[in-house]
Amino acid sequence: MKGDYVTDIVKKTAEKLNCRYLENASMRDFTSFKTGGNADIIVFPDSIASLTAILKSCRENEIKTYIIGNGSNILVSDNGLFGAVIKIGSDFSNIEIADENTIVCESGISMAKLCSFALENSLSGLEFAFGIPGTAGGAAFMNAGAYGGEMKDVLIECTHIDTDLNVGKLTGDELGLSYRKSAYSDNGDIITSLKLRLEKSDKESIKAKMYENLGKRKDKQPLEFPSAGSTFKRPEGYFSGELIEECALKGYSIGGAQVSEKHAGFVINKGNATSTDIASLIDFIRKTVYENKGVMLEPEVRFLGEF
Repeated sequence: MKGDYVTDIVKKTAEKLNCRYLENASMRDFTSFKTGGNADIIVFPDSIASLTAILKSCRENEIKTYIIGNGSNILVSDNGLFGAVIKIGSDFSNIEIADENTIVCESGISMAKLCSFALENSLSGLEFAFGIPGTAGGAAFMNAGAYGGEMKDVLIECTHIDTDLNVGKLTGDELGLSYRKSAYSDNGDIITSLKLRLEKSDKESIKAKMYENLGKRKDKQPLEFPSAGSTFKRPEGYFSGELIEECALKGYSIGGAQVSEKHAGFVINKGNATSTDIASLIDFIRKTVYENKGVMLEPEVRFLGEF
């Protein structure tokens, strides 16, 4: 289903629920790559009830849905997205202390706000995540990690809406957390909230570690350009950036997309890239590294739409 039909159905549902929405919205404004065509409609649910109702309406009317957070790990087709984009973001970002060392938050809260909340409450364990640009739900979905830490270290429970539109939860080992992967990577369920177990610590030492990690990001990563962070997962026994650099691809460009000259593990938008440029460069890197090193790199980036 495309176009006016999709917009009309989803718009009416959103209005009944008092949810914000945008029609014919440019995905450039909702992805960290700053590329991509327009979506028929983007809806911003503000509760589990509204999220479930939107999903139910789309399913009943055979409307394709795309679930996004901050858009920091996706590449959207230049042709746009035909269907409804459901953005779980700042409208879906309540957070609270559950007990002395446990935080419960909705999945749309940014990692920056989650880390700052932990700091305010003298809770340690999320220092590694300060500077990760996505949402808490996105971080749980992919078991995000950096600087010796990962969500696996602190995440103890997620609630979700399953593929039958029922509310459920996974705890402990059920979360299936491994390198850049969780049970949610494959099961199609939508994370709605997280429970994190942290440790009481000195506020100044937490803050110092957070900003030490942020400084490392600024020194080593091309944060001044649009990107999706690390473009590839780390292959076992290797580092993707090193493999790419050893293949003399640092600085290599296709259109407006470039292998960062600062860190070869990042594909960046130099300012005028299309999603096709970025996808072509990712494909070229993978083929070149495989031909020269015998390692097939796996993208961390998710591709949405037609490529």
